[in-house]
Amino acid sequence: MRITIIGADGQLGSDLVRVFQDENIISLTEKDIDITEKDKLKSVISPLSPQLIINTAALSNVSLCEKDPEKAFKINAIGARNVATTAKEIKSSLLYISTDYVFDGRKNKPYLEDDLPGPLNTYGLSKLAGEYYTRYITDKYFIIRTSGLYGIHKCITKGTNFVDKMLAHKNGDEVRMVTDEILTPTYTLHLAQQIYELVKTNTYGVYHITSEGECSWYEFAKNIFSFVGLDVKLVPITSNEFPSEVIRPKYSVLENRNLKALGISNMSRWRDSLRAYLAEKGY
Repeated sequence: MRITIIGADGQLGSDLVRVFQDENIISLTEKDIDITEKDKLKSVISPLSPQLIINTAALSNVSLCEKDPEKAFKINAIGARNVATTAKEIKSSLLYISTDYVFDGRKNKPYLEDDLPGPLNTYGLSKLAGEYYTRYITDKYFIIRTSGLYGIHKCITKGTNFVDKMLAHKNGDEVRMVTDEILTPTYTLHLAQQIYELVKTNTYGVYHITSEGECSWYEFAKNIFSFVGLDVKLVPITSNEFPSEVIRPKYSVLENRNLKALGISNMSRWRDSLRAYLAEKGY
């Protein structure tokens, strides 16, 4: 299969390149392509004649999206529209990466793919707009919603991931962490492996792909410190005690229902995925 990966130098994109290495892949980095420039985008991708375009390019820094909504929508929405338009014109299928933040968190039980979105912040709004452009421009699409990503390679717009931030602490440090925001942290290598299994089915649609289970940021941090033997004083706080310009959903756990319906759900429990990531880093 001829596959073009946009954002191949990003956190998820790098793992997709690694997982899809036996396919005929063309890796496009931030230097190679700008999804906000429609004509240039088409001029780069069209000659490649991909059968599948994977679009991982995004402005995923949630705080930056809130400060600069115009930039957020330019990349996450209009950029997604440009990729979708190009995919339709060259008759390629398309895979778009979305987020748990398209939901408002008020359901208080895992979200299904057909639950009604209701973003609380600019990042979620812009990514949902990207979903809609993808769905209504193209017929052959995969929309992947995921959550709490961490991986070996740095996220271009956010820098280091949550796990590595915690690993940077030293014995004796004190860390304040919220207990009332619940999610499912997901290892990008495992996400990339599951995406590979999904695209081989040619069963298009919306899919949730996260690790299994759920935790708070506090519980996630506690497990990181425990697994590597860091003696850090972890102080539980509520989100009200953690000032932020961004409203975040209190509960954004996703259920991988559509994957399971296909019989191809291979995602590990989040603790097992965390152990696998730490092992890859040498812990």
